[in-house]
Amino acid sequence: MEIDREAIAQVFLAESEEHLHEMEEALIALENSPEDQESLQTIFRVVHTIKGNASCLGFQYLTNFTHVLEDMLDQLRKRQIPVATSLITLLLQSVDALREIIPDTVSGNESIQPAHSSLLNHLTGYASPALEAGPSNDLPEVERVAETGPARPSHLLGRSGTLRIDIEKLDRMLTLTSEISIARERLKQTVGKLDARGGQEILEADLEVDRLYLELQEMIMKIRMVPVGPIFRRYIRTVRDLAATHGKLARLDIEGADVEADTRVIEQLTDPLTHMIRNAIDHGIEPAELRQSSGKDPCGRITLRACHDSGSIVIQLSDDGCGLNRKRILERARLLRLIADASEMTDQEVFQLIFKPGFSTSENVTDLSGRGIGMDVVRRNIESLRGIVELDSREGEGTTISIRLPLTLAIIDGFKVGVSRETYIIPMEAVIECLEMPEEARNGPHGSGIINLREQPLPFIRLRDMFALGSSSPDRENIVVVQHNDKKVGILVDAVLGESQAVIKPLGKMFRGVSGISGSTILGNGAVALILDVPALLRQAVARPMETI
Repeated sequence: MEIDREAIAQVFLAESEEHLHEMEEALIALENSPEDQESLQTIFRVVHTIKGNASCLGFQYLTNFTHVLEDMLDQLRKRQIPVATSLITLLLQSVDALREIIPDTVSGNESIQPAHSSLLNHLTGYASPALEAGPSNDLPEVERVAETGPARPSHLLGRSGTLRIDIEKLDRMLTLTSEISIARERLKQTVGKLDARGGQEILEADLEVDRLYLELQEMIMKIRMVPVGPIFRRYIRTVRDLAATHGKLARLDIEGADVEADTRVIEQLTDPLTHMIRNAIDHGIEPAELRQSSGKDPCGRITLRACHDSGSIVIQLSDDGCGLNRKRILERARLLRLIADASEMTDQEVFQLIFKPGFSTSENVTDLSGRGIGMDVVRRNIESLRGIVELDSREGEGTTISIRLPLTLAIIDGFKVGVSRETYIIPMEAVIECLEMPEEARNGPHGSGIINLREQPLPFIRLRDMFALGSSSPDRENIVVVQHNDKKVGILVDAVLGESQAVIKPLGKMFRGVSGISGSTILGNGAVALILDVPALLRQAVARPMETI
């Protein structure tokens, strides 16, 4: 049987990355609980598995490196050497080295790097104390498995519970379902024009096709759903290393690791979570001595949790640090001329200031913060995912940042509106209500204004004027009230066309900078409809000069 060695090597590469994440997590757990035999066994098992697979594939240098690492772990398992922070750091450095060695080896480059050779000498010194007097570059030979060719990983020998699929293939499947959706809508319109007798059988067949299509679409969406646990666990090491670098102690707790979201949502979470964690360690978690004097655990606790709520995924990052200093934030905001009078500002309004571009309460620029970029990046990235970010803090007790995101970025439940001859889609989760625009409120300056909605001011913008559609307004207009965070705005349109599920199509490069538009979709009649960016529209409505109507 002919064996595709390249395909096997790529599977080995992917599986090794998963194993190294598992090893990293277990090492930090072992550092926190030196008597944890289960974590130690996990570390040993991962290294042994990588060594065995590397040996089967003929990767000699990688096999030798993991063999030395395995020897040292064996002594650790036998309690011949103690669990110490310096040893855990060395093992974490070994994980980093393996992350470099394995891809290089798979690509055909098995040359020994000086940094890896030095690390190997340190490992050899732990594994064989007699060698400490003079580290050697000679690596121990490892027995090879007798074979006529590279062995296949065990999970390829039979049926498996999982299957690796290229995300591009899933995207293509989703695109096909959207095209089917368009064809279905056109078919329905055609069937509707037939007489009752001639179209009845076609209508019944179409209903059956409709049922099968919805089932197929649901199944594809389920395939795209992945748990948040793997991306959360990547930050266990990050928290440990960043805290140690800055003279602090901190650990990461994870809750809701099995909660699932669309793989594209998960991919886009990396940058926001990184900035949030760095911010929590720098501004939130106090030094161990200060925490102890305040009656807290010297080791700070950062918690990442996820849950489903009303068709969305909610991700929270909490710390038990010092919390936000309202007075310090206001002082900084005045210095940056972001506010004039803070006497009537609520805590939430004050906390939202930290998301402003260039805002930072740090006196000095460090490798963690001080440039006022991190939290602005968080806000922008989350809003680009059609999500919202909220912040809650209690001084001396800690801070919680909550992110609410749609479960998928591929399909949205939208609300269709018409302006002139164009159709637009408003994400359904942002829509609060619809009402007819009062006659006396239709002549605001620059197509915008403020109306009195149940004794509350509501700023609005007219899409016709915003997008320069040109034609005159109809006799009757409607206002769609939308909400983002705790703010509301009205969007003035010609017609309300009802709910519709929309498959999101990205805009071309030429149009990505257009304000107020986040994407596009194709309607049942083949026409293109633009999807409105509610946060951007809200910012424009609030920033424009308004006149109360």
